[in-house]
This record gives sequence, structure tokens and C-alpha cells, in this order.
Amino acid sequence: MNAGTDAVTAALGTATPGTGPGASPGSLLPRLNEPAIPFRVRTTHGERSLADYRGRWLLLFSHPADFTPVCTSEFITLAKLHDQFQALGCDLLGLSVDSLFAHLAWVRSIREQFGIEIPFPIAEDLSMAVAAAYGMIHPADTSTATVRATFLIDPAGILRLLTYYPTPIGRSAQEMLRALAALQQADASGLSTPGEWRPGEDGLLPPPLTVAEADARARDGAPAWYYQPRPVTPSARRQAPAAIATRRRRRSCSVRWRIRCACASSVACSMARSRSPGWKASSG
Repeated sequence: MNAGTDAVTAALGTATPGTGPGASPGSLLPRLNEPAIPFRVRTTHGERSLADYRGRWLLLFSHPADFTPVCTSEFITLAKLHDQFQALGCDLLGLSVDSLFAHLAWVRSIREQFGIEIPFPIAEDLSMAVAAAYGMIHPADTSTATVRATFLIDPAGILRLLTYYPTPIGRSAQEMLRALAALQQADASGLSTPGEWRPGEDGLLPPPLTVAEADARARDGAPAWYYQPRPVTPSARRQAPAAIATRRRRRSCSVRWRIRCACASSVACSMARSRSPGWKASSG
């Protein structure tokens, strides 16, 4: 595989154009609750594509550069927490615009200098195709390096969480883990999670939508009619998550159709579709 084709990505016809200082005309950003952007990359564990992670959660995260102190600290922490992510059915995939050979040298150096094995793959993105598609390049922060972007993609391939940190600020791997657990909890129970929520703690009922429901909540003895904690138990499950899932599937189909239309004339996208089971499954 040539350096210039280290990543094949589908163009987004539905992303929001970047705005604000430093945003280039036509720059695109992914959006929550829409299908994640297909990609195929070369990594330290061999070739990987988004379709390879279908059926599992994926934490896709970018870092500015190999052999730098903050990035090294992040990778060491994520390596130590890798088993906890795996226990929640989540795989990790790092990415930067460094070459595969730089990644290999860096992984070996971390093992030799810190005694830490990096158990997850790191992708190269020399062409910056994935970085551009996922909005990882912020010219006002750095012209060529990827910022510290993090994306949680669910087993259906839907983007559920995204964050962007500036280059000098390291991310909290514990917060990534907490956010993953919170998303899974919300999906399973239909309850929201309050600020600083931790697994095992109470969730919150969604706000009432009618006066009658608000009056009923007020009689329950909760701190406030709009704030009602509930234990996270099977009895807390409601029909609302099913309705939300139905709407999400419909929106996902609509977005995939628009993506397919936008990409129909792209050779790169044709390659991605032909090699990705996920695209074949969605073509009908």
C-alpha cells in the first residue's frame, strides 16, 4: 500500500461545514447520532476498517505526534485500562498523521523505557484523509498535526460521543471509560446519568413532557418534579429507548443514502464499499 493511499474514507455529504476562526471553506465535522465515517487504514496490528468493529463499541482517538510526552502519557494510561474497556465490549484504535514505521518505533520505545505493552492498534494517516473526514485537523491549533480528538462509536456504527482537546492538554482515560459505561447504561435502562455519575449509582428519569406527568412527579416526593433519581434496575427499563432506537435507525438509513449519493462518483468510496461488509449490508 502506498503512503498516499494509507487510508480510504467515504466523503460525507451530510456533515456540518466548519465555521469560526481557522476553519477552511468546505471543512467538515462528524455529527452525533449519525453513522460514523467509513475508513480503511494501515495499523501496527495490520489493516483495519470501520466495518471490522461492527457489533462492538469502538473508541477511535487521534493524537498529535509520536514520541511526545503528553501523547506517551495518554497511551500508557489507556494501555493500563485496556482490559476494562474490553470488559465493556469496546476496542481501541489510535491514529495520527505519523507513519506506520514511526508508530512501530514508538510502541517499541514505550515497551523498553516504561515496561508497558500497547495492546491496541495505532493507525497511520499520512494522507490525512481520516483526519480531514473526522475533523481532527484544526488549523488554528496546529497546521498539520491532529488535535486530541476522541470518538465513541456504538456497535451499530453510530457516532455517540465526540470530544476535541487542544494539543497541550492530555485527556482523562478514566472519563472515556466513564462515558462509555454511561452510554451503555442509558441505552439499557432508558435513564439519563447525572453529572459525575459512576457505574452503580442512580440514574435520572427524563423530564416530564406534559402538565399531568409533571404533577404526578411532584407527588412522588422527589427533590423536584423535574429531577427524579431512579435505581438502575431492569424495572427501570421503559419503552422510550425502543422508540429512540427506531428513530435512530430511520435517520441512519436516510444519512447512509445521502452519503452513498454523494460518494457514487468517487473511486475511493467504491473501493471502501466493495471491501466493507457494512456498506454492502446497507445498500438495500
